Amino acid sequence: MTWLALFAAGALEVVWALALKKSHGLTAPAPTAVFVVAAIGSVVLLSLALRSLPVGTAYAIWTGTGAVGTALVAMALLGEPATPSRFAAIGLIGVGIVWLALVTEHGAAA
Repeated sequence: MTWLALFAAGALEVVWALALKKSHGLTAPAPTAVFVVAAIGSVVLLSLALRSLPVGTAYAIWTGTGAVGTALVAMALLGEPATPSRFAAIGLIGVGIVWLALVTEHGAAA
């Protein structure tokens, strides 16, 4: 349940980042509302994960998941450049996320 909450928090980070882009500086009401709800939900889920995961692990995985997801969705939906170099950099972040998750014992301050 902890890891599910953490990855759901990362997914909501993608939602709020994209909504923030669409909000045009928090001036468009609907995207701004999506941003606020998704940001709060993301932080709440992160806080649940922090009950049993080390803060460094949880925070790194949360931000990394959000960064990777946001970059990929922005390439797919917003026309951001999808170059081999960008994919390689995103892949390195992804490997780091998985590696950190694998070396972290659930409930331990590893």
